[in-house]
Amino acid sequence: MLQVEILDPTEIKKAATIFYRDGFTIIQNALTVDQLVMAQSGAERVIAQQMKNIPLDQANRGYARYSFGSQVHHPEWAQLIDNPSILPILETIWNSSDFVCSGAGGDYSTPGAEIQPLHSDLGDFFNDSLGITTVKDVPTPFIVVNYLMVEFTQINGATRFVPGTHRTRTPIPTLEEEPKRFKQSFISAPAGTAIVRDVRCWHGGTPNVSNQIRPMLGIGYFAPWYRDSRFEPLLPLQLHQTLSNRAQHLSRFLVKHETSLN
Repeated sequence: MLQVEILDPTEIKKAATIFYRDGFTIIQNALTVDQLVMAQSGAERVIAQQMKNIPLDQANRGYARYSFGSQVHHPEWAQLIDNPSILPILETIWNSSDFVCSGAGGDYSTPGAEIQPLHSDLGDFFNDSLGITTVKDVPTPFIVVNYLMVEFTQINGATRFVPGTHRTRTPIPTLEEEPKRFKQSFISAPAGTAIVRDVRCWHGGTPNVSNQIRPMLGIGYFAPWYRDSRFEPLLPLQLHQTLSNRAQHLSRFLVKHETSLN
């Protein structure tokens, strides 16, 4: 298990400092009881729908390992866009409130999922032919906040992280090349915890040898200075209008506007 400090939502500056150093920070009690129950209900519903249609051996992240895909059109995900436990931390990391929500999703592994190779969620968008500047040389362009729907343990497929790899140019090792300590660097934390992560940081799933599904929801945010093609306008206008003013502003690029056939 990775030894990490788990912070309260009020420890904003400390959370940002750890994020800069490690590429992620862990926030306990990031959801209210009502938020967690609602999120768990949505996750259970979507998981049941997806697994009914997609067999374990056809899961999109390897055997028994699924990505939720875009789920921002569901209120269980949309409720998390303007989470007051997390937004102040993002504002401190970026020294700005002008970031935007890039979408919502997450992943889950079911019993039988094997270890997932380490990976980063953002490629090098600079493509500098001289190799002088890479995506690892700039402040974090893209943060994902993952919300744990169940307790993450040693046996149920908890996510593992390699601290400090969000700014390294070292190639990501293959599963065969990984040192043993990387394979054991999983996060153990209770349901309702948030992992605020720089998507460049190396991470991967661990084997799920339990008898439970291990889901986590995710909300993405782009830095004030960064945009890419990940925006999917799937948030129904009617749902968007029920959100707070802050959430509406954050998710303005995700709104699905109905087109007229007249």
